[in-house]
Amino acid sequence: MEIKNNISQVRSRSELQAEQTRFLIKVYNWMGGGLLLTGIIAYITANVPAIGGVIFSNQIVFFGLIIAELVLVVKLAGSVMKMSLAAASASFLVYAILNGLTLSFIFLVYTQSSIAGAFIVTAGTFGTMSLYGAVTKRDLTAWGSFFMMGLIGVIIASVVNIFLNSPAIYWATTYLGVLIFVGLTAYDTQKILRMNIIGNEGTAEDTKEAIRGALTLYLDFINLFLFMTRIMGNEK
Repeated sequence: MEIKNNISQVRSRSELQAEQTRFLIKVYNWMGGGLLLTGIIAYITANVPAIGGVIFSNQIVFFGLIIAELVLVVKLAGSVMKMSLAAASASFLVYAILNGLTLSFIFLVYTQSSIAGAFIVTAGTFGTMSLYGAVTKRDLTAWGSFFMMGLIGVIIASVVNIFLNSPAIYWATTYLGVLIFVGLTAYDTQKILRMNIIGNEGTAEDTKEAIRGALTLYLDFINLFLFMTRIMGNEK
């Protein structure tokens, strides 16, 4: 009887891990789709003057897009589980498109080869840290608080540096930003797995959970990439 119970427990743990793995793959698929859409839109915008010219020559349009992004990401992050699946999916894709429109500036500022290099380094770093967050037995909860405080500090310093224009502050926030989003990638991956509701695989709720997780990791990747581009990017 005891042997049967042990076998049952092992099987249960194995099934749990398998379901979590499938869920994480779904999260990565949504995140990857969002990144691909953002990259395509950014490239097209930078190479089609009729689009890029309107965005970057008109401050009302540019800042209007920024505000729309902020409103949408806050709404999506806070209310995705209350939305219908169609609304959640559409909101995530629209956000990826808006992000592509505003991030297209990197193709105007940096060479394509240096952008590609920064992307490869970002992808490798992100993948390593996300895998660590998924498999480690260590509780990374403390990481979340520590790196979020660091992120607030970087944001404040960056705003102050708009007026000071200090190269020292610029590079300090850049390297700190890399460290912060490296840590947040591992922390967020573990948090996403822990928040996943076991047993609802294949439901609309499961997909919305995946979209919520994908948005979190998407933001980690984009921010890490932008800081890496600062470091590795060669200006045209």
